[in-house]
Amino acid sequence: MIRMQLQIDLTYEVNTGGADFVFNVHAAKTARQTVVEEHLSLSQDVNHAVDTDPVNGTRYLRLHAEPGDLALSYTATLDLDHYRDDPKTISETSVCDMPASALDYIFPSRYCQSDRLLQFAQNEFGAMPRGYSRVLAIQAWVQKHVTFTSNSSTFTTSAVDTLIERVGVCRDFAHLMIALCRAVNIPARLATGTDYGADPALGPPDFHAYVEVFLGKRWYIFDASGTGIPLGFVRFGTGRDAADVAFASMFGSVNSHAPTIKTEAVDDPKRGMEVPQHCDDAVSTDAGGLTRG
Repeated sequence: MIRMQLQIDLTYEVNTGGADFVFNVHAAKTARQTVVEEHLSLSQDVNHAVDTDPVNGTRYLRLHAEPGDLALSYTATLDLDHYRDDPKTISETSVCDMPASALDYIFPSRYCQSDRLLQFAQNEFGAMPRGYSRVLAIQAWVQKHVTFTSNSSTFTTSAVDTLIERVGVCRDFAHLMIALCRAVNIPARLATGTDYGADPALGPPDFHAYVEVFLGKRWYIFDASGTGIPLGFVRFGTGRDAADVAFASMFGSVNSHAPTIKTEAVDDPKRGMEVPQHCDDAVSTDAGGLTRG
């Protein structure tokens, strides 16, 4: 088992008129990701609500902030009990056999225009054996042909833009991998978390975008940018692309400051707790075979 300790601090300046916020910083509760304890602190005494998506477990914090400073602090302790499998045994699932909850993730979306990449994906990956290995090949192609460069994209950058420009950050790698998977009829979705295990040279700890792909009977984790250690990823939310799972959406005039994030793994072998490391297994925090993610 892996136990993760997480702290997120966000600060904003809310201008005249106030602003509404939707945050996606609460750790999701899944079959294999257990929230042991958590605490939310807000600097403003305002009403707030946390709603959970009944299908994928994504939790959304909503509030209206008054003009002035707003600080949010979220801490959590989580246990990750990953499902692990041999990649060689994992097949693709035909469209007619997919659960209804996976069907949304084979279609194009705002940032993952898989319909524009059909011929390209077919030429590159169409003749490959179907299964986990083909998804690994798509991930490897993205990592080989796109260079991780901080501040190289904007909130409008799409998978097609990244394919053309060949630079990006984690969400751009993820969008391109998702679009290429969907273009060969493999359901893929964006997952958000924190960048556990990333090289400090890439910058301070930050939010992280990675990929979950539906194969066989469950969603498996892939780190499209290859910058982190997947066994240490704490899932916040999943969606078609970044438009669905931004860590903060603001409706009003707001000045934002860079987030402060701290993620640590508990190293306590006597209690069965191990530090996340890279592995060759296929890993998932999904229940498997169900509509819930």
